Amino acid sequence: MDVITDTDTLAALCERLRTAPFVTVDTEFMRETTFWPKLCLVQVASTEDAAVIDPLADGISLEPLFALLADERVLKVFHAARQDIEIFHHLSGSVPTPIFDTQVAAMVCGFGDSIAYDQIVQRVTGATVDKSSRFTNWAERPLSEAQLTYALADVTHLRDVYVHLRDTLEARGRHEWVAEEMAMLASPDTYDLKPEDAWRRLKSRARQPVELAVLQEIAALREREARSRDVPRNRVLKDDVIYEIGLQRPRTPEALGKLRAVSKGFERSRLGAMVLDAVNEVLARPSGTLPSLPKRKQSIEGANAAVDLMKVLLKLCAEAEGVAPKVLATVDDLEAIVSGEDTPALNGWRKVVFGDKALQLKDGDIAIAFDGRSLRTIDCARPVNPAPGSVAGKKGRRRRKKSGDDAAVAPEAAAEPAAEK
Repeated sequence: MDVITDTDTLAALCERLRTAPFVTVDTEFMRETTFWPKLCLVQVASTEDAAVIDPLADGISLEPLFALLADERVLKVFHAARQDIEIFHHLSGSVPTPIFDTQVAAMVCGFGDSIAYDQIVQRVTGATVDKSSRFTNWAERPLSEAQLTYALADVTHLRDVYVHLRDTLEARGRHEWVAEEMAMLASPDTYDLKPEDAWRRLKSRARQPVELAVLQEIAALREREARSRDVPRNRVLKDDVIYEIGLQRPRTPEALGKLRAVSKGFERSRLGAMVLDAVNEVLARPSGTLPSLPKRKQSIEGANAAVDLMKVLLKLCAEAEGVAPKVLATVDDLEAIVSGEDTPALNGWRKVVFGDKALQLKDGDIAIAFDGRSLRTIDCARPVNPAPGSVAGKKGRRRRKKSGDDAAVAPEAAAEPAAEK
């Protein structure tokens, strides 16, 4: 199998691909020892062409490929696009556009949550994808014929998968559903992760504003250092070290060296000095300038049971519409609904399919019942109390008097005679 290893051949290929209505795209990369994914292979295909590009070849420039990815006349089709797009965004500074993620589309078309590529290929085309080369070292050269065949199959089968999903969406009138998801994937903000926000990755919950401020500064320091050295975050500082620094807030090398989580001699290192500078800078701030602790969600009595009930409703709605539950709402969405907060599940097409029913369930306007064979929702129409003095209100009171059911009178109706006196 021929592999593209020079810029001229790549430019000629991309020129042909720019006449196609869509191209399928996939990558092979390594990131075990780096911060940024190391791009090792790019596979592209149209209905007429299919090729493997070697980005590690001497002298090759990927600019023709980046120009193709930015061409708004050509749809770029990925499966589980996020990591591939992250790579192209990092290397080119822009996000491919327009894009179509077959994994997202598959969830909308009822293929289940986050279906794997080989599974959807088998279900749509009947073909079996050979996964024997899946976990090989893609940075080694030369690549074997088996590796190249595996890599190319990732985009050739994807053509048939895309056409099937496109036609299914068209038949069901669900293109707009996928378009909302694609807008998020195509946003540069999804990939422009700022070091100042790195603390949000941490699972530790700060108990004081000063502890939160230290966690923010040390997490940002680690993020910048990992990026500049192109190493994984935990190669710079492990999470446990950041937690302990935030809790103990050492101000001197001696205090830093006594922390259990830090390695021997860390307090004398360049990074150790940077950590101490950051801690001391935070401790020197006026208390009024420290960050506020994130608001904790209020504990609502019965919230866990309510979320469990929402999960049942979510499953019913997903089955009724033939979509994956995950694409309608997450557990966080369900918790937000129960807590009375806004969430994506209460907006757009999700609101129509699930959100409105979730609010009805919360308000007691519908219920979930078992009819002997399956679960279903039922209306719980609650009578509205007629306005005092109205004809309906007077008739209602006469009926209750005749039946002796004075105890059933609404409080405002019961008080009406006294008010008239």
